[in-house]
Amino acid sequence: MAKVKHITEPDAFGFQVRIVRRGKESSRYFSHKLWGSKTKSLKAAITWRDQMLVVLKGSKTRFLKPPKNKTTTGVTGVSRTIKFDHRKDKSYLCYTVFWVKDGKSRNKTFQVGNVQTVTADDELHAFRTARLFRSCYEHAIDHDAHFDDSKFVNWKKTRLYENENLNVVS
Repeated sequence: MAKVKHITEPDAFGFQVRIVRRGKESSRYFSHKLWGSKTKSLKAAITWRDQMLVVLKGSKTRFLKPPKNKTTTGVTGVSRTIKFDHRKDKSYLCYTVFWVKDGKSRNKTFQVGNVQTVTADDELHAFRTARLFRSCYEHAIDHDAHFDDSKFVNWKKTRLYENENLNVVS
């Protein structure tokens, strides 16, 4: 086998794909028997590797130190992340809001959906909802009021940021 980056043949029964980014390893084994032939398992390994390189983007050393402001959206306490579910072999786009309740650090995740099928409208809806969640939390803190996060339970079905009573984002 010609050398293919990130793909090895550890035994006669399949190919192993290994990618390390930010100190975490993503790997998967492609059995010749499971995929039907050596050629098909190599093709599957290359396809998976190419998808993972897009999902994991960046170099090995680029993100070893966390960013100083700990935000990827420009909004304090709101981050945009892609989470990989190993069980389903899918990646999901999420907006996560970090906040404090009863002296404990909490987070609320607004999962947009599978990165392969998510629409721009879905992503904007999740971002605007996450931003509203954080601003409602900050408003409650500033006014010594109780923050009720239960309003955001059915966030996917309702556009809470269009509610004039809830909307505290300037």
